[in-house]
Amino acid sequence: YFITGESKKSIMHSPFLEKLASKDMEVIFMVDPLDEYITQQLKDYGEKKLLCITKENLELGEQDNKDEFESMKKEYEGVCKLFKEVLDGNVEKVILSNRLDKSPCVLVTNEYGMTANMQRIMKAQALRGNDMGMNMNKNIMELNPYNKTIQTIKAKMSVEEEVRTVRDLIHMLYDITLLSSGMSLEDPVSFSNRMIKLINIGLGVDNDEEDEVVQN
Repeated sequence: YFITGESKKSIMHSPFLEKLASKDMEVIFMVDPLDEYITQQLKDYGEKKLLCITKENLELGEQDNKDEFESMKKEYEGVCKLFKEVLDGNVEKVILSNRLDKSPCVLVTNEYGMTANMQRIMKAQALRGNDMGMNMNKNIMELNPYNKTIQTIKAKMSVEEEVRTVRDLIHMLYDITLLSSGMSLEDPVSFSNRMIKLINIGLGVDNDEEDEVVQN
């Protein structure tokens, strides 16, 4: 198993490592830009197959709670559907994850697509084409059904009074997960506005009143 990134510091606390760490499995850190190009072609070394832990269809050996997880897939179909609806255009699909231990969700790339680190490298290339952004693959969002945040969304998604809050929370989770998955924010202004709303809630400030003050 391996993970690529800008530096060891930037990936050593990555959510992609959670389940592997809990299973005491070794992961190679690849932090040289050249590693991205090498791993695109080098699929195995000796008798060892190289597996990128930030891509879809990750196999972590025999799953401990396989039957329970399969049951949860049906139970959380509505949650996955809601996430896909709210984030439509930003994600290819939303599924349950078996690679997370604590984090609520993570964004993975297509098995044959570019990793988040490779996308960062390509975006930084001075001579890249102007249409480079059009070639970036959509990401796949994986949800952790054992996380309390995801469980709370499931419990509140059918409550009419909570619908707006739940949708805002999904957008916030997406933005936060972009960062924790090694990607860049697509809309920093909207992210900042949601963070300010969250801060106001913590301070007991009425967001509607705050909006009126800003508009005046």
